[in-house]
Amino acid sequence: MDLDGGNRRVFNRLGGPSTAPTDSSKHQKVCYHWRAGKCNRFPCPFLHRELPAPGPAATANGSGAPKRFADDSGFSGPAARRGPNFNNNHHNSWGRMGANKVVRKTEKVCNYWVQGNCNYGDKCRFLHSWSLGEGFTMLSHLDGHQKVVSGIALPAGLDKLYTGSKDETVRAWDTNSGQCTCVINLGGEVGCMISEGPWLFVGIPNIVKAWNTQTNYELSLTGPVGQVYAMVVGNDLLFAGTQDGTILAWKFNAITNSFEAAASLKSHTLAVVSLVVGANRLYSGSMDHSIRVWSLETLQCLQTLTEHHNVVMSLLCWEQFLLSCSLDQTIKVWVATENGNLEVTYTHNEEHGLLNLRGMHDSESKPVLLCTCNDNSVRLYDLPSFSERGKIFAKQEIRAIEVGPGGLFFTGDGTGYRVWKWAQPIATS
Repeated sequence: MDLDGGNRRVFNRLGGPSTAPTDSSKHQKVCYHWRAGKCNRFPCPFLHRELPAPGPAATANGSGAPKRFADDSGFSGPAARRGPNFNNNHHNSWGRMGANKVVRKTEKVCNYWVQGNCNYGDKCRFLHSWSLGEGFTMLSHLDGHQKVVSGIALPAGLDKLYTGSKDETVRAWDTNSGQCTCVINLGGEVGCMISEGPWLFVGIPNIVKAWNTQTNYELSLTGPVGQVYAMVVGNDLLFAGTQDGTILAWKFNAITNSFEAAASLKSHTLAVVSLVVGANRLYSGSMDHSIRVWSLETLQCLQTLTEHHNVVMSLLCWEQFLLSCSLDQTIKVWVATENGNLEVTYTHNEEHGLLNLRGMHDSESKPVLLCTCNDNSVRLYDLPSFSERGKIFAKQEIRAIEVGPGGLFFTGDGTGYRVWKWAQPIATS
């Protein structure tokens, strides 16, 4: 994570030379060493003060103002397996409040605090915390893997959480004690991991491992070529997106207690790295920059979406919308038109590539979007406004994020994972 640098991005975000005071003796850029508290240059050619925030004119040109949409609709009900459905009475307000961002401190974690030797205490201009924002808190941090965590799963009916890693292992954790109870060596890097009912599915190169966590019954599903990057269950089928661009499907046979190959979906030209099911559709995102829409009934490709300009890393169905994120630094919100095809209704721009999307409700049942970025952070946004709720930081890239029961959510943090919880609102008389 960029703990101390990135002044250019801060400079541009604050308005650049057009909003900074005129000072012919200095470059209009904040001194990197001053910010770290160790500049010994005199005179220093850079500023020893923060640049002022942009005035109203900074957003009047249209580039900084969010797109506005008519009438609130928001989301309601649980985040079930639903997808985009056309509703000609529906209006929304995606991005309506996107500009209402409050910066409380420099949004970087103090490098000295991480090392345990910051002398500034509360006066430090950098964060002495792994998160920024209100309404959620970190409960614990558990470590154990040797490489980055690439998958988190919570099988139903168990008091265990599973993490998969690029160190070629899966670890089982007791959710009551936080202790690691089991380590499974797989012989290949974990590309993805999901749970469905009692089943735990782990994608590794050229194979999908399946465990029934209640009976400890183990299966190996063959067929993938290369790494398995994404999996999802829909219409009683297990789908897996593979490195060669194929989506494989298996169906469970209760009589033989096995998974049987059901289909092979070919349309993408590069690896399939994201899958989601909703509205009787399968949606797939790929390194070929496209999203394919498949019928769950016929397994035929119905539509190809090409509005992203880089790898489509993650997909999320929530209410009548499909959300997609990409390394092109955008989140796109799709809605179905009268003819059933999807089109973009809103685009949210970030400063970094996006890796993963998850949706949940906070302690007040308000919908929140969690999105991981490749600057070692997680952004939390209210929906549909995209008002920023907070940020979570880490030392390494956060590749895995999962939602649990009771307002819990989990982030893979380098070689371990962190447990977070939405705080209950304070009752007012």
